[in-house]
Amino acid sequence: MKELLKNVVYTGIGAAFLTKEKIEELKDDFVKQGKIGQDEGKRFVDEMVQKTDSIKESLDLKINTIVEARIKQLNIVTTDDFAELRRQVEELQIALNKNMEE
Repeated sequence: MKELLKNVVYTGIGAAFLTKEKIEELKDDFVKQGKIGQDEGKRFVDEMVQKTDSIKESLDLKINTIVEARIKQLNIVTTDDFAELRRQVEELQIALNKNMEE
């Protein structure tokens, strides 16, 4: 469910997230046109990749926070909740079997 929501959000704002290849293409165009030098182009690419990664991480954190809050509001059982219940049932079965043997 989280992944689906992330994909929807990423698709909606995908234009804001340039891939490294697209950034490299943009740099190459600037260098060919003489707008920037090779060294400046490398710094440009590094800075843009870093900013894009930072924005993606920030957005990921925000999405996770919002989704987790909504899941709690809707009182939906999570995988962790289910695993904990399963563990408790197994412990009860072991205790019950132990008591029946005595």
